[in-house]
Amino acid sequence: MALALFDLDNTLLSDDSDYLWGCFLSEKGLVDKELYEQANLRFYEQYKQGTLDIHEFLNFALTPLAENDYRQLQSLHAEFMASSIREIMTQTGQDRIKQHSEQGDTTVIITATNSFVTGPIAEAFGVDKLIATEPEIVDGQYTGKVAGTPCFQHGKITKLNEWMSETGKNLEGSYFYSDSHNDLPLLELVAYPVAVDPDDQLKAIAQERDWKIESFR
Repeated sequence: MALALFDLDNTLLSDDSDYLWGCFLSEKGLVDKELYEQANLRFYEQYKQGTLDIHEFLNFALTPLAENDYRQLQSLHAEFMASSIREIMTQTGQDRIKQHSEQGDTTVIITATNSFVTGPIAEAFGVDKLIATEPEIVDGQYTGKVAGTPCFQHGKITKLNEWMSETGKNLEGSYFYSDSHNDLPLLELVAYPVAVDPDDQLKAIAQERDWKIESFR
């Protein structure tokens, strides 16, 4: 039973759920539209360029969770799933998860996007496990802070190692599907790295190293 690891944004999804959640909050009037949209776009561009300060970004991204009631957030997320996420869930991604499941692999979404945003999405994809950045919750309310290590770049390896230590899993025969050069640390560890609709940096590296390149779109 090998691990089949999947990045979420721009891999299984044909867009970025973190960015779209910010757009959704702005459209709903829950954040200052102009300021939030500018910051949201700036952080998204930094992510694509590989210059993102994850702690600065999370301070921005998790603040709306702390400023809104937990139950209201659940209701908002259901609307977000229907309006923004269902249509960008790639069919090929869903088929690949099913294929790995049928051959007995353990399917895992591993993503930098926080678990509030990604939990229902992982459920919709039907994976066995979600490993994500965890927002801190105290007394049933989000605090706006991060619990533990952000699941980003080398942090993905840290979070994955913690989970493998708990479960006895290992990377023998493992797969990792990702679009982003930000995921190079983990792509270099697995047995079968797969570049899915890769950004220019990852595409060049995948071609140089003879990694498999696929499209889920």
